[in-house]
Amino acid sequence: MNCKSRILGSSLGLLLILAPHAEAQKRRAAPAKDNAAYTAALARSAETCPEHSDARTRPGVLAVPAAALKVLESRGYALCPDTRLDVTTPVVWYGKQGVFAWNPASAAATKVLGAQVAAYARSEEFPPGTVVWKASGKLAEGALVPAFRRR
Repeated sequence: MNCKSRILGSSLGLLLILAPHAEAQKRRAAPAKDNAAYTAALARSAETCPEHSDARTRPGVLAVPAAALKVLESRGYALCPDTRLDVTTPVVWYGKQGVFAWNPASAAATKVLGAQVAAYARSEEFPPGTVVWKASGKLAEGALVPAFRRR
C-alpha cells in the first residue's frame, strides 16, 4: 500500500468516525428562535423565583418544548424550582400567580413538568386555581402544597 492510499484510507476512516457525531450535534443545536425562548424563560425565572439558580432552573426549562415556552412568555407565566414541594407531588401549577413549580430533587419532576406545560400551552387553557401532579404524572386530588412566594 503506498503513502497516498494510506492517507486516503485514514481520512475516510476519520470522516466515518466524525460524521455521526457532527450530525448529532446539528440535531441537538436548537434554532436561534428556540434559544431565545429558553433564554427568556430563564430570565423570567430569575426575576420571579426565590429559589432560582441556573443549576436548579435550567433542567426544568429545558424539559419544556420551545413552543410551549413562547406561550408562557406571551402570558407572562414563569417556571420556578421549589425544593419545598414533596417528591411524591413534585409539580404544581399556581394559577393565581401564573407559575409552574417543580421540585428539582425529584427525578420525575422535569418529565412531568414538560408534559403538563406542553399540554396546557397547546390548549391555551390555564386553570385559575392550583393544580398538583404526582411524580407519575397523574393529578393529585386534595394534595396540600406550600403557597407560592414571589421573589
